[in-house]
Amino acid sequence: MNIDTKKIVSISEANQNFSRVARMAEKNGEVYIFKNNKPKYRLVDLESDTSLEMTDEEKIDFAAARILKQYRRAFEELAK
Repeated sequence: MNIDTKKIVSISEANQNFSRVARMAEKNGEVYIFKNNKPKYRLVDLESDTSLEMTDEEKIDFAAARILKQYRRAFEELAK
């Protein structure tokens, strides 16, 4: 298994700074979390992962959640 070193974090780093690790996964598509110097977990950005199978309804829900998150302020203003 070949792993890009830019995608590796330790489990203690992932535990202490999960938001930074999540941003790394968003940027790189995935991050490998090592425990005892061995790959143990893989954090995947679901938006970029093509191996995940979703129903059409799940895809709509996922896209709707992303749009609502991105334009939340605008929706809040419109709701006033």
